Amino acid sequence: MSLANPLWGAPRIYGELLRLGVDIGQTSVAKYMAKRRRPPSQGWKTFLRNHADGIASMDLFVVPTFSFKLLYGQLILRHGRRRLLWLGVTAHPTAEWLARQLTEACGWDPAPQYLIRDRDGAYGEIFKRRLRAMGIRDRPTAPRSPWQNGWAERLIGSIRRECLDHVVVFGERHLRHGLLSYMAYYNDTRTHFSLNKDAPISRAIHAVGRIVPTPILGGLHHRYVRI
Repeated sequence: MSLANPLWGAPRIYGELLRLGVDIGQTSVAKYMAKRRRPPSQGWKTFLRNHADGIASMDLFVVPTFSFKLLYGQLILRHGRRRLLWLGVTAHPTAEWLARQLTEACGWDPAPQYLIRDRDGAYGEIFKRRLRAMGIRDRPTAPRSPWQNGWAERLIGSIRRECLDHVVVFGERHLRHGLLSYMAYYNDTRTHFSLNKDAPISRAIHAVGRIVPTPILGGLHHRYVRI
């Protein structure tokens, strides 16, 4: 118990043992508790797990076009249900543009408590002021530590493998249309291991009717429903 619950002291563990019918003295509990060299602290993974419902991640990724022009995609992911809140596209990601995307992503929904992002220079003072105005606590990752924003990095990989690697992007409008189609597929249809094979927007189970496939992204993926 002391290893699994580093914030518990001997009195707390003693009380739990009493509730389990273990007759032992509190001094004995204190004697056999695991010894630590330093006070317990909340690590980064523990922070992410404990606050998942109130955390969102933001990240940028580069997409080359048919004419070798570089466009930038921007995503905002809500950790609680892995819901993709926003996918934006621009040729010039400025602080003003990023701040506007954050506002549009939240819409009428409550803003997240924390926002995890990297230390890209595009997140300027205007963006940080918008975070403070929305009551969001800024949580930039450590330098050269993409693993601290691992969920966003993994989602970018999924977007590339399941969408961008199979299409030729002709321009900003074309890319925006493709990413918005993928966002609808990701939130409404795509199942996730971490959600017990459910989608971010929970799907009802229907066991009666004929199964009909609906192509998504030109047939790259399909949505299956019963009618």
